[in-house]
Amino acid sequence: MLGFECLGGYFGPGGCGAWFERTSGWKESTKMGDNVKICIQDLPCELCQRTDNCPEKYGEKRTYEDYNLTVHYYCVLMSSGIWQRGEDEEGFYGFLPEDILKEVNRAARLKCSICKKKGASIGCVASRCKRSYHLPCGTEKGCIFQFRGSFPSYCWKHRPTQKRPSTAKGSSQCTICLELVEHAPSYNILTSPCCKNAWFHRECLQCQALSAGVFFFRCPVCNNTEKFQSEMLRMGIHIPEKDASWELEENAYQDLLQCYQHCDVKRCLCRHGRDYSEPDSKWEIKRCQYCGSSGTHFACSSLTSWEKNWECAGCRTILAESNGNIKKWRKRSLSTAEKTDIGDGLREDPSPKWPRQSPGSHLGFLIRSPKIYPNAFTHCSQLDLSCSDNRLISSPSLISPSVRNLSLRKSQLRVQKREVSNILRELRSQINIKPTRLNINRQDIWNSALKGFQKRSFNPANTIEVNYINSRSEIKMYSCLSSKEDFFQLLTLHLQNSSLFEGRFSKNLSFDSQALQDNLYYEAGKMIAVSLVHGGPSPGFFSKTLFCCLVYGPENVKPTVEDVADIDVLLTIEKIKSATTLSSLESAVSDCSEYLATIGCLKPITALGDKDILVDEILNYHVIKRTLLPLESFEQGLKTLGVLEKMQMNPDAFCSILCHKPEKLSAKFLGDLFTIYCLPGANKARSLDFWMGYLQETEGAESGVTLEDILLFATGTCSIPPIGFDPEPSVKFLHISCPIGKRHLNCLELPITKSYTKFKRTLDSSIRSVVVTTVGSRK
Repeated sequence: MLGFECLGGYFGPGGCGAWFERTSGWKESTKMGDNVKICIQDLPCELCQRTDNCPEKYGEKRTYEDYNLTVHYYCVLMSSGIWQRGEDEEGFYGFLPEDILKEVNRAARLKCSICKKKGASIGCVASRCKRSYHLPCGTEKGCIFQFRGSFPSYCWKHRPTQKRPSTAKGSSQCTICLELVEHAPSYNILTSPCCKNAWFHRECLQCQALSAGVFFFRCPVCNNTEKFQSEMLRMGIHIPEKDASWELEENAYQDLLQCYQHCDVKRCLCRHGRDYSEPDSKWEIKRCQYCGSSGTHFACSSLTSWEKNWECAGCRTILAESNGNIKKWRKRSLSTAEKTDIGDGLREDPSPKWPRQSPGSHLGFLIRSPKIYPNAFTHCSQLDLSCSDNRLISSPSLISPSVRNLSLRKSQLRVQKREVSNILRELRSQINIKPTRLNINRQDIWNSALKGFQKRSFNPANTIEVNYINSRSEIKMYSCLSSKEDFFQLLTLHLQNSSLFEGRFSKNLSFDSQALQDNLYYEAGKMIAVSLVHGGPSPGFFSKTLFCCLVYGPENVKPTVEDVADIDVLLTIEKIKSATTLSSLESAVSDCSEYLATIGCLKPITALGDKDILVDEILNYHVIKRTLLPLESFEQGLKTLGVLEKMQMNPDAFCSILCHKPEKLSAKFLGDLFTIYCLPGANKARSLDFWMGYLQETEGAESGVTLEDILLFATGTCSIPPIGFDPEPSVKFLHISCPIGKRHLNCLELPITKSYTKFKRTLDSSIRSVVVTTVGSRK
């Protein structure tokens, strides 16, 4: 049985292995009755006659005193007339001393074809080739020794070669040592079998193989292992079966056992310092999930215990740029941002992804595409209406350009809202079925909601269930309300009117030191994010400036006078702007010098044009710099469930729901929203005619209810949530006496009547009674 040693290890056809020990001096060992001494003295090898003791070139060198025998392991391994007859622990890794002695005697009769001396134990395996040589002589002459199979050897005439690639011309760098190498395969120059332009020096490859071992030796360019190793073994590269040299170093991975423990946020709140970390508390340090070389205290970044992932600012920027968005936004100049009407969520031109609508198309009915419906009902479309009933279709020639532009802008806004609906549905996939119950007091919506959101057990990825309670903490049922949607509606309304925001209609963040200390800005951002993903309403009160700060960063935003809610600051700005001469400007600055000095904007006035610079600095301080800490905390809250990241990737889509109130409902809109079902055999055209007629009369204030009341009666909410309805709203015509709103199914069941008057009277009465009860319960 044949085997070979691999730079500190041995393996053979039987899969056996043994490890040799490199020592200084002599080491006694008794095996199979043989007196063996491992020697590094200057005794020559009986096969190659060299005294070198270099395991990398010749393998282990060993002396057997009883046989007066010293040999290199590779000289024995590559010899043509010896076989491994012992076990791994016998003799020289299976080669018995008496067999080695016989091979020495056989080689003593053979002359080396290179140095012409006796002892040439290695012969070329090519047929009819009678060349013999020593191992060192063969290596120097360019013979190839293959450390695999039966360990064959090839002389310099019959050695395997590599084909020259047709595209190989000139020279390039060796992939390992980076020195020049000619593109001409030879004994000393090898090319990779898996990479066309990878060239190596043989010595470089052999050194890498000896260092990496069989488990880590691979193509330096493409990391291919199987194909690369097979070719290198064929070309005589020795790949030892051992761990890589760096794996064998003592404490080689000691640095990896050290965890990064430092808070890197701009404003560390921990009084014990940035390096302090207390496990399972708000002062535990959380490391960046991507680089692991940045950290933050849970409290410093407003994190909660259930948030498993946190990324540092550097990684967050890289991730965003990889999506091709942040880089584009950051480079957008301020003038471009001003040209883009973010306040309306639209640009002057429609998105190229959506076709332009013909003028007036928004005033006509859309034909709903067919769907698959339950067998018990038949789907009805607008085609079932007679032509005379399509009363909303108008001629394009009668529409003015201003109305046409408004129509286009509104249609684009609808497109963006459809886009954000798809994004929120994608985020909703994180929600699991495990319930999180919130006990909410309608009379104290903020404090009861805050108590639920701040619980350590609160997980926004759980399904939220809302129980309304009274002041005595008794659960109170409201049969007329869809609890969760109603709760988010009330919570959003409270946030809009809270002290956390300032402004009349479009809101910016205020600066409330107590709220900042209590972490309320973070909670507000988290509540808005959770509301959006769980089916809550559109906030619709963000100012253009606040939205741009969240999406593009405060450093890229230029606030306007409309962003200022403080009357005194407005008067100061107006006084400075109204100055028409240098003296009047100096007088205005003098009057408010104390305020300007406080905010760091008091500077010498040298020209009338300085007033514009001064006004910009005042605006930037009051709207941006003053609220940087609230903004940072608010951003952390909006990161919940990945909402802020999606906002930054899809700014136009999210602007349509954060900066705009929901579109006013119309008869056409509700007609498209609800899918109509009729019983088989019922008069479909008449039922549809009654329904659309009722919607049109309600829109024209000819009914006792509003379109919002109809939506509330059917779904439990008076506006369409950004994420949409699940399931989709439907209308079913049944043989019942009065309408029924099944809010858990978003289904409106209507009676089949013979006259429109009875149909209208029944709907008005039922919807009005429910709406009155709902309004009363909210008080």
